[in-house]
Amino acid sequence: MNAPVNLEKLLPQVDHRHLDHLEEEAIFILREVAGAFERPGLLFSSGKDSCVVLHLAEKAFKQRQTDGSFKGRLPFPLVHVDTGHNFPEVIEFRERRAAELGDRLIVAHMDESIARGTVRLAHPLESRNGHQTVTLLEAIEEHRFDVLIGGARRDEEKARAKERIFSHRDGFGQWQPKEQRPELWNLFNTRIRPGEHFRAFPISNWTELDVWLYIARENIALPSLYYAHQRPVVRKKGLLVPVTEVTPPEAGDVVETETVRFRTVGDMTCTCPVESSAASAQDIVAETLTVTISERGATRMDDRTSDASMERRKKEGYF
Repeated sequence: MNAPVNLEKLLPQVDHRHLDHLEEEAIFILREVAGAFERPGLLFSSGKDSCVVLHLAEKAFKQRQTDGSFKGRLPFPLVHVDTGHNFPEVIEFRERRAAELGDRLIVAHMDESIARGTVRLAHPLESRNGHQTVTLLEAIEEHRFDVLIGGARRDEEKARAKERIFSHRDGFGQWQPKEQRPELWNLFNTRIRPGEHFRAFPISNWTELDVWLYIARENIALPSLYYAHQRPVVRKKGLLVPVTEVTPPEAGDVVETETVRFRTVGDMTCTCPVESSAASAQDIVAETLTVTISERGATRMDDRTSDASMERRKKEGYF
């Protein structure tokens, strides 16, 4: 059995100096992206990881003012694939943050893909998470992006642990695990043929704990649902399924109101909260020190379909 953890003794001993190294590495990667590609974009879902990457991009390309704010503009737009089933708090935060930044925001709407017939749903309330690939690839083609910067981390999931920092995608937007390019001594091969593109992941080497330590240190704003709040939920298969307009309770379900927070955000149809009273980033750091299940394993219904579900989606062009 694991020994009990005394958080009062452990928290003061957490060494934050490694965050400086991770920050320096991420900023270096972001500047490599800007220097090597003609039409980059930054994937901004308003999730905690993309908020961290956005903050790092501001540090990399903007001038910091004495009050801690940043002046200037990013050398690339923000890009969001809106499934139409996003949490309202996430959309509100996206709009507010984009207005504060003054940077260009490109929103690719899945509803438009559905109207075009490129995405077909089996029924109106079907999870749209897996269909994001189509809308994303259409946005890449429309705006001719040659690289998209994302907030994926290797500790999230087995398939993401296989991925390089600069992840090559072929002319169909597909990821080929066996054809990845070596990355030795921070040297990256960014050459592409017409129609191909890259995904770049500046925080690949970060962990969930690193992210929350950095959010706490840098005071990075996040959507409110990342912190403890009251929410109606239904308990199913060990998960707390939120009760929403696209995930209504079924016959026989018992709706409970619990104090919860989200460890990750995504499509409402597949993202679940966890029971928590953590009301600040520092509280979440303390909780994260004790968890034994990854954030996706604990909260994402779509990743429980099979051990290879994420790898299959990534091969098709997923984030």
